[in-house]
Amino acid sequence: NNKSVIKLCSSEKAKAAALSFMPILSWLPSYPVKKYLFSDVVSGLSTGVVQLPQGLAYAMLAAVPPVYGLYSSFYPVLLYTFFGTSRHISVGTFAVISLMIGGVAVREAPDSMFMNINATGSNASDAINVELRDKSRVQVAVMVTTHPGQPPIVLGLLRFGFVAIYLTEPLVRGFTTAASMHVVISQLKYLLGVETQRYSGFLSAIYSVKAVLSRITSTNIATFLLGLGCIIFLYVIKILNERFKKKLPIPIPGEIIVVIVSTGISYGLSLSKEYKVHVVGNIPTGLRPPAAPNISLLPNLVTDSFAIAIVGFSMDVLLAKIFALKHGYSVDGNQELIALGLCNFISSFFQTFAVTCSMSRSLVQESTGGKTQIAGLLASLLVLVVVVAVGFVFEPLPQTALAAIIMVNLIGMFKQFRDIPSLWRTSKIELAIWVIAFIASVLLGLDYGLLVAVTFAILTVIYRTQSPKTSILGHVANTGLYCDVDEYEEAAEYEGIKIFHSNSSIYFANSDLYVNSLKEKTGLNPEHLQAARKAQKKKERRRRTYKDEAVTHDVLSQSHVAEDQKNGQFGDRHGDSEEAVFLEPFSTVHSIILDWTSATFIDSVGAKAIRQVLIIKELFIRSENICTHALFYTYYVQNAIKTRPPIYPLIFTNSCGDYLWTMNCS
Repeated sequence: NNKSVIKLCSSEKAKAAALSFMPILSWLPSYPVKKYLFSDVVSGLSTGVVQLPQGLAYAMLAAVPPVYGLYSSFYPVLLYTFFGTSRHISVGTFAVISLMIGGVAVREAPDSMFMNINATGSNASDAINVELRDKSRVQVAVMVTTHPGQPPIVLGLLRFGFVAIYLTEPLVRGFTTAASMHVVISQLKYLLGVETQRYSGFLSAIYSVKAVLSRITSTNIATFLLGLGCIIFLYVIKILNERFKKKLPIPIPGEIIVVIVSTGISYGLSLSKEYKVHVVGNIPTGLRPPAAPNISLLPNLVTDSFAIAIVGFSMDVLLAKIFALKHGYSVDGNQELIALGLCNFISSFFQTFAVTCSMSRSLVQESTGGKTQIAGLLASLLVLVVVVAVGFVFEPLPQTALAAIIMVNLIGMFKQFRDIPSLWRTSKIELAIWVIAFIASVLLGLDYGLLVAVTFAILTVIYRTQSPKTSILGHVANTGLYCDVDEYEEAAEYEGIKIFHSNSSIYFANSDLYVNSLKEKTGLNPEHLQAARKAQKKKERRRRTYKDEAVTHDVLSQSHVAEDQKNGQFGDRHGDSEEAVFLEPFSTVHSIILDWTSATFIDSVGAKAIRQVLIIKELFIRSENICTHALFYTYYVQNAIKTRPPIYPLIFTNSCGDYLWTMNCS
């Protein structure tokens, strides 16, 4: 029996592991063909039509020949069908990732390394061995893709998918907006038809704009007019698709229309020969055999690989969760790490560059009725048909048309500037994260910009806990609510009672600030109270030295005083005894409550800081009326132990807003 139980448990665990590693095994056997197939076919064809021109266009951003964009639009999409957990995102080439790869490729294989000494002519391109340069850049792109494929796989197997929460949404949106700026700037030379050097790294955006403006007078008019016409057409189509998306069965495929029409115009009018319009050029037919990457390039690409992996995973999880929330299912962050890592790692052996999900294609796949990743599978097969059979048709495609496709697809990214006024009203700290991510990424480059943005976001967490918001709470009549008396007029304090609230835990970084704020908000300071008590005691001794004969009959008898001291009690406050002095009121506040409902932890430094203010004596009270059976601690100021009466008691609570008052323990 024990053996059968062990076998049963082992088989169940193996089955669960297999279903977790390949989610397609869990949903494909029960795939409702009649209900989902038609929608997935329509969605897949629509997404493939968009994916085809984007693959060609984003290869330009990655600084590799266009055919490698088609490879990257086929292999990873095919693999994600088997390993991914999202039903709606479209994996493939993405502008931000492609631009980051292009920056690394240009840095490691600049044009200056491939100058053709024997070249003649005034054209700068004649002096560069383009074939050798492109081959080297492809090796860099493949290697930077092979490496980021490995860390996500390992992190996913170790269940490190939770790390995505540290990439806060304002950071991602500020970063992607900056990346869009880089993309648009990089496409200006293709739109204008001018020859400029491609820059990467620090201030690359500024250098690129300066280079384009310095050659603005040599703009190719035919290239510019064609590109401008494509931008206007695509923008109009985009507006129509958004305005009539409920009436249109599928979005109007503006990108593929631009590709077909501009290719036909370029071929019919011989734009490349007659007007010097740059075109895509040779697109080899068929798939390339697998090949191992150049490992010697790895040491220079480790940092870039991790940056690309982080951006790719964050975009994947962000969009996957958005669609999962909308359609009522869940995605597994750990499995998404594994899936994206496998897509990049395995595909890189077939000469692809790193990919992630695309917002524009994902919206197309979801809005056209896509139900599962069968739609993504069909989209990849459509790209495969083009690569295997009809890739040569797109050789006359003008590069300015691809630049137009890229620019118009980034309009949604630039709408993220609308976050600024919204964040200004809601959270200044999140606005700072957005702005820092944007500025750092524009000026320092995407890799260092991301590092600065993540570092700054972590520092804001420290700042928030180190500088918590503190307040004095008051009770709202006829409710169980306790609110800040400075913000809510309805909140009223109890007479003689201060309820002190802090919205953070108490630890080494904010313990001193907590104590200082406690003293400031309540208006009570133990040192000051003790000093006042000593001064009053000294004054009373001096008064007894020069006592007036008229009041001698009011002095308590020595036996009465001795009896009071024995019982720990005090006589009339107008008496002459030393203990009577302590009955003089030092403050109208007799009790302070420390509300720790927001405190998740208190370290030893925080505890010591509070002990400096409080007495060691404790009183414990339990209440069944409190949802967490909270413990209440009443403390007395340390120097009052000998005389027993408290300067003020302090009550600690984590009781969801309900407070209990203890009896006087003196």
